[in-house]
Amino acid sequence: MDFRLTARQQELKAAARRLTDVITAYELDCEENNGLSPQAHADIRDAVLDSGLQAVNMPTEWGGAGLTIFEQAVVQGELGRLTGALWDMVWRPANALRFCTPEQRERFLVPVIRGERRDCYAVTEPGAGSDPQNLTTTATRTTDGQWDINGEKWFVTVGDHADFLIVLAAAGEDRAPTLFLVDKDTPGIEMTRVPRFMHTFVYEHPEFTFTDVRVPADAVLGGVGNGYDITRSWFTEERLMIAARTIGAAERALELAREWAVERRQFGSRIADFQLIQGMLADCAVDIAVNRAYTHQVAWEVTEGTVDRKTLHAKAAIAKLAASEASGRVVDRCLQIFGGRGYDRSYPVERLYRELRVDRIWEGTSEIQRLIVAGEIVKRGTGVLQLASD
Repeated sequence: MDFRLTARQQELKAAARRLTDVITAYELDCEENNGLSPQAHADIRDAVLDSGLQAVNMPTEWGGAGLTIFEQAVVQGELGRLTGALWDMVWRPANALRFCTPEQRERFLVPVIRGERRDCYAVTEPGAGSDPQNLTTTATRTTDGQWDINGEKWFVTVGDHADFLIVLAAAGEDRAPTLFLVDKDTPGIEMTRVPRFMHTFVYEHPEFTFTDVRVPADAVLGGVGNGYDITRSWFTEERLMIAARTIGAAERALELAREWAVERRQFGSRIADFQLIQGMLADCAVDIAVNRAYTHQVAWEVTEGTVDRKTLHAKAAIAKLAASEASGRVVDRCLQIFGGRGYDRSYPVERLYRELRVDRIWEGTSEIQRLIVAGEIVKRGTGVLQLASD
C-alpha cells in the first residue's frame, strides 16, 4: 500500500492548483456582486478547457478528462480552496448522465462536457429532503406515450445557470422513481423563487414548479424505476468529492491563519508564540491530516475496485461526515486566530467559514451519514471500518 502520488497524479494536482490560482482572482468580485459577469464566466470556461480538467468524471472518448475516483479527489482537493464556490465552475456533469442513451448523450452530455450546456439535479422537494422517497412530483404517461410532469423542486443548485434539468419523479401508476431529462425552457416550468442563502455561491439554488410539463418518451434517463439507484450512486461519489473539497478548504484556512499568526504582533510578541494559538494550529493540522488520509484511502479503494457497493456507500458517508465536520472546526479556529479581521468578508477565511457550513447539510446531512454508517455496522458488522484487503 503506497499513497504517494504518482507522477501523473502530481501533475494533475499541479494543474488543478494552477487553475485554482487563476480562478482565485475572481473571488472578491463574486463576493461583492453575488456572482460573476458573463465575461468572467466565459474567461473561466476557457481556462478550464485549457487546463484539460473539464468533466473529470467522464471518459476521454466522450471528451472528458477520464480521471479515476482517486484522481478526481486529488483535483477536488485543490479546487476546494476556492471561495464563492468557484470550484463549481470547473464542471463535473452529474454522474447520472453516464446512463444516457447514445442519442441523449449527443444532445445533453457531450455539450455539457464541452462547456456548451449545463445540467442541474432536481431531487429535493418541500417535503422530501433527507427522505427522497417521500416524493410528490409525478410523471403521468399520456395516451400518445409521452409524460406529463407535475410537482415542485427546491435547492436546485446551478438551476439559474443550467439549461436543462435532471428531474426525479414518481412515474406512472406504480409511482416508480424515475429520472427525466427536461430542457428548462419547456412550457410549464417556472423558476418561482431564488433564495438568498448564508453563503455566497457563484450559482444560485432556485425553486421550480412543474405544471403539466410534457416531455417525450425518450426523456427517461436510465430506465423507468431506476431513479433512486442512479441517484444513490451519484450521492456516493459526490460525498467523497465533498470530503476532498472541504479538506482543501480547511488547508487553505490553516495556511492563512498560520501566516497571520506569524505576522500579527500583540503584547510585544507574535501571536504564533502564544500557546493557545499554537494549540489551535496543531488541532487544525491534525483534523486535516487524518481526514485527507481517510478520504484518499476510500477514493483509492473505489479506484482499485476492492469495495462492494454497500460498503462503499457507508465509507463515503464516513468520509463526508468526518471531513465536513472537521473542516468546520478548522475554519472556526482559523477565523478566531484572525480576530476581528476574520469577520471581514474581504478575508477568505470569513468566506470559507460561511461556505463550509452547508457541507454538513447537502448531499445528505451529518445525521443521515451517521444513520448510513450505523445501519451498515448493525447489518454487516464492523468491516466498513477496515481497509479493504483484496
